[in-house]
Amino acid sequence: MSGWTPRTWTGLAAASGMLAVAFGAFAAHGMSAPKPVEWLHTGSQYQMVHALAVFAAFGLHRAGAKRMGLASAFFLGGSLLFAGSLYAMALGAPRILGAITPFGGLSFIIGWAVMADRAFRMSAEAQA
Repeated sequence: MSGWTPRTWTGLAAASGMLAVAFGAFAAHGMSAPKPVEWLHTGSQYQMVHALAVFAAFGLHRAGAKRMGLASAFFLGGSLLFAGSLYAMALGAPRILGAITPFGGLSFIIGWAVMADRAFRMSAEAQA
């Protein structure tokens, strides 16, 4: 992860945000069945929040909170597992795929914990 450039993290966060908007729009305008609409809506909300969290992690990294790439990886991985499984089910995949969704949620939680840990460890000079 340390070899990934700011351009990579920014591009992945932007792509994730774009997908969140696209799936949210599809939920609003392209689906009518209640459960798939709910899955798409939930997935897009969580994905958007965590796309923005990747941008925040990058900002904190630039401010001196080292190794925020780990938090970003958990956020993006969580989006893939959490939102991706919900999107797949909404599009007709077997409901057993919903067993993956909690692992995405756990990845989000770990990402936030890593972000908090790294932020609290920022040097005093970086905070000034």
